[in-house]
Amino acid sequence: MSGVIVILKPDTPRDARAVKAVTDRAATFPGVTARVHEVAGSTRSLIEIYLIGSTATIPTAAFEEIDGVERVVRISEKYRMLGRHKGQVEAVGFEYQGVVFDQDSLHVLPGLCAVDTPEHAEAMFRALRSAGIATTRMGAYKPRTSPYDFQGLGKSCLPWVFELAGKYGIRVIAMEVTHESHISEINEALDAAGSPTGVMLQIGTRNAQNFELLKFVGQQNRFPVLFKRGMGITLEESLNACEYVASEGNRNIILCLRGMKTNLGDPHRNFVDFAHVPVVKRLTRLPVAIDPSHSVGRKELAPDGLTDIHHVTAQGVIAGANMVLVDFHPNPSKALCDGPQALTVEELGPYLEDIAIVRDAYLKRRAAAAGATAAA
Repeated sequence: MSGVIVILKPDTPRDARAVKAVTDRAATFPGVTARVHEVAGSTRSLIEIYLIGSTATIPTAAFEEIDGVERVVRISEKYRMLGRHKGQVEAVGFEYQGVVFDQDSLHVLPGLCAVDTPEHAEAMFRALRSAGIATTRMGAYKPRTSPYDFQGLGKSCLPWVFELAGKYGIRVIAMEVTHESHISEINEALDAAGSPTGVMLQIGTRNAQNFELLKFVGQQNRFPVLFKRGMGITLEESLNACEYVASEGNRNIILCLRGMKTNLGDPHRNFVDFAHVPVVKRLTRLPVAIDPSHSVGRKELAPDGLTDIHHVTAQGVIAGANMVLVDFHPNPSKALCDGPQALTVEELGPYLEDIAIVRDAYLKRRAAAAGATAAA
């Protein structure tokens, strides 16, 4: 089944006459439905109207002639909502809590894989503020392989996590949810605290194909979504899962690469898949995150004095990653989840410095490529 995207001129409001004109015109074609989506970028917004169904014989001129339409794109590829469609649809990203997430930005989210005590959370927040970082990860709900392992503190920790985040100027917390009730709990706790911070809903690798959960997070628009690639499924399957979210209305999505479940990656925890950073950018308009902690699974030094986590982080950043989700803990030996892979708060400064070095190299590579293209 093919589709058509009708793109209105920049900054056209959702209630504009052009929107109604397009949807009314679409209704005249049997078997065609129209879905209106607003894409809010950092500098401008776009209205994109997706025509889905029997669109193969629809003449694009029927919509191009409508006043307010910028262009019409016929699509046949997968990822209708999120795809680039041969470069004809721009990657505008989104802004949340004053932070811009797109395919050009880079944000580091160091934090606790699982929240354990207020003291540890506050020590982490304090270190982030000192480093000038306003984004973090804090796990309240933790699905585990064994039913006897620590499952997270759940909603009981949300009030003091949000209060402390506001105290230390944290704008965005990536927090995994495994059930739709968790989203209600986060909503209630944020409202009760006066919304001192923001939450990015993380879909963990174990829920990568929990389609009912994906639909639910897609139907709400308060929180953006950080989707972790399924540990044992293809990239295409993971991108289709993101399409589930987008098709329900929420297009503020980041795809996170976190390694594949295969013994081919031994002795690392997972086989590192960060070579797919540019692939995801080429196929879709999604910002791309990397999770070096869960890819490597252990903090060990290489002979050059850098840990494998540093090296794997560099591999993702040099490929153009837009976010780094990484485990830190004030006292990893006392962490209740994934302590062996957590860096310490004392290691935060050097880790960020290493990222800055690699990011600078990526930007120079990109500039050099642009120069070569312009000269050709």
